[in-house]
Amino acid sequence: MNNVFTIDTEDWYHANFEDDLFTNDSNIISTVENNVDRYLELFSQNDIKATFFVLGFVVEQHPDMVRKIAEEGHEIASHGYGHQLVYKQTPEEFKEDVYRSKVLLEDCIGQEIIGYRAPSWSITEKSLWALDVLDELGFKYDSAIFPTKNFLYGIPYAPRVPHNASVYGKKNLHIITAPPSTRKIGNFNIPFSGGAYFRLFPEKLIEHFTDYVNEKEKSPVVFYLHPREIDPKQPKLKLKWKDYMIHYYGIKGCESKLIKILRKYEFVTMKEMLNL
Repeated sequence: MNNVFTIDTEDWYHANFEDDLFTNDSNIISTVENNVDRYLELFSQNDIKATFFVLGFVVEQHPDMVRKIAEEGHEIASHGYGHQLVYKQTPEEFKEDVYRSKVLLEDCIGQEIIGYRAPSWSITEKSLWALDVLDELGFKYDSAIFPTKNFLYGIPYAPRVPHNASVYGKKNLHIITAPPSTRKIGNFNIPFSGGAYFRLFPEKLIEHFTDYVNEKEKSPVVFYLHPREIDPKQPKLKLKWKDYMIHYYGIKGCESKLIKILRKYEFVTMKEMLNL
C-alpha cells in the first residue's frame, strides 16, 4: 500500500489558534530552509517522494528552496498565501489569497499547481463555498477538510477517504478532497497521522493505526507535518498554555519517530495517489 507524506511548508511563526495568530514579516529570522533541507535529506535516504503544500509568502521569501523541492521530484501544491483561516475570509478575499499563491508557485517552478490545503484545515461547514472557488481556479484536489471536530476545525461527518465534493452538495464540481487520515473507533474518528497527534501518540500506536487503515480498510494513510516540528531549537511563540502544548509538545522526539515511519512504509505524492 502506497501512503502519502505531506509537508505544510510554512515558517515557525505561522500559527492559527483562538487569537488567529499568524504573521507575514520578512524581517523575522526564518528557519524554514534548514528544516526543509532536513526533510529532503530524510526523503532522499528512504527513496520517498512527498507533497509540499507551500505558502505563497514562503515562495516569495525562499524561491530557490521551492525550486529545489521540485527539482528533487517532489510535488508542489498550494497552502494559500498568508496562512489566514478560510472561514475568517470572504469568498473574494479567499479567492485573491489562493490565486496569488497559485501564480507565485507556478511562476517559480514552471509547473501547474493542482492541489490545495487550507491553513489549519479551515474549510469547515461554514466555508464549504471555498470548494467552488478552488474549482473555479482550476485545482483538481484539496486536502483541506479534517473528518473530526475540535475548537479550530473539522467536519466530523466528512468521509475519511478521498471523495468528490458532491458529498457536500457540490454536484457540479469535480474537485477531490483527500483528508488527513483518522482511525474510526465507535462513533469517533481519531486523528493520528500528523501534527500534534503524531507528536502525542507513541510510534507503535501510529503504526498500529496505519496498518489497520492500510490492511483492513485498504486505504492509504495521508501523513502531514510542518518544518518546525523536527526543530527543537526553533524560536518560541508566546501562546496560551493549551495552544503552547498543541504547538510544541513532542517536538524533541518527532524526528526519530518520523524516521521510523519513513523506513517502514511506502510513500508516493498526493498527485500520484489520486491518479491525477
